[in-house]
Amino acid sequence: MSDVKPIAPVRIGQSDIFYAQGIQAGSWLFFTGHEATDFENDIVPQVAGIPGLPLGGAPRYLREGKFIFDRFAKLIAAEGGDLRHIVRLDQYYPRAECVNPYQRARKALLKEYVPPSTSVLMDELLVEGANMNVSLLAVLPGGGREPKPARPEGVPVPQHSGFIPSLLCGDYVFVAGQMPNNQEMTALDPQAYRAPNAVWNGTDIRLQTELLITRLRAGLEAGGSSLGNAVKAQVYLTNLNDLPEFMDVWNGHFAASPCALTVVKTKGLGLLESIIEINIFGVRDEGKIKKQIIEHKPSAAMRLGPAAVAAGDLVCLSALYAADQNGAIPEVRNSGGLRYLGVPAQHQMRTILSAAEEICGSAGTSLANVVRAHHFVGDLNVIYPALRIWGEKLGTAPIPFGAVRTPMAIPGCDIVMDMWAYRVGP
Repeated sequence: MSDVKPIAPVRIGQSDIFYAQGIQAGSWLFFTGHEATDFENDIVPQVAGIPGLPLGGAPRYLREGKFIFDRFAKLIAAEGGDLRHIVRLDQYYPRAECVNPYQRARKALLKEYVPPSTSVLMDELLVEGANMNVSLLAVLPGGGREPKPARPEGVPVPQHSGFIPSLLCGDYVFVAGQMPNNQEMTALDPQAYRAPNAVWNGTDIRLQTELLITRLRAGLEAGGSSLGNAVKAQVYLTNLNDLPEFMDVWNGHFAASPCALTVVKTKGLGLLESIIEINIFGVRDEGKIKKQIIEHKPSAAMRLGPAAVAAGDLVCLSALYAADQNGAIPEVRNSGGLRYLGVPAQHQMRTILSAAEEICGSAGTSLANVVRAHHFVGDLNVIYPALRIWGEKLGTAPIPFGAVRTPMAIPGCDIVMDMWAYRVGP
């Protein structure tokens, strides 16, 4: 569709991989998976620094964050937008010490306007030497889309980050990643605390999840939305063994009106005692844009939430993995001996993208209109064969992708795909 166009597409390292640095889709601007790379060889020289002077100049992580946001500013300006129209940020880091310098660089450009943000640690990023992987969503000015902060009560904001906890943009409400921290960000909130000697006085994951859902509700309601009108949630668990208990609590609140759901493992969060972080966005209860749950029974074993949830011109898929009722699909289980040739990875991506194609079709759009494709993988070596399958589907069309390494929940499944798509509003 003509309403979707790649922004500053680039061929990576003279390979057959084409990356969309951004996607303009109607009034939306998506920038996915940015790292401080020159797209040709390595990390850019101004970030890498002089090899003989490893401690020279500004702090390395500060330079890296500044470079990424300088690039964002130029890309957004070229499309007629500006940094004050960012409505959501997602950040992945390999180590905790990267976070604070990055946030200082971010705040130097964004000033007091830091939109809803989620920062988590992942095992490894895609480009060797990269220390931050950043995605954002922005809107073009005009049309009643001016972002407006909402200030929910009882939702603490870390002072060093200073992000806006809840943001209203037209009929959409974006809520920052929530952890079960207290107001001072020094310990768990008392409602989520279980004394170590209280062996079966509740469980940590249930207590923390319940508190976070309370905060997500407050964040949505501050913008005129509700849990029933939630569109998409991303959940990060420090321990994948907590997944069944988490889902039990989650479904107790969302069974009547589920939202699209992605759940992946994180290596760590901003508070050591926190074992979960969740972000969410929804639509206003009294707005013109209505939530629509998209059904697709063939993919039921491939996801945790509904196939997708559409709201206006956005279609958010639940994360997909190549599994059936018995675990990893037979083609993957049977081809493990060819993993170095990329065969299991390609079987997984064909299955995932075929399901995504059908889900997008049911929502009134297509795979060609995917505007954000996060690849969570158990081994970064699967990324190249996986991207080749995108090529089977879309030819040489540039892909708005990001990739990070993190452990997988299902043996044999190396890829969890988190995708958003655009459609012409119904």
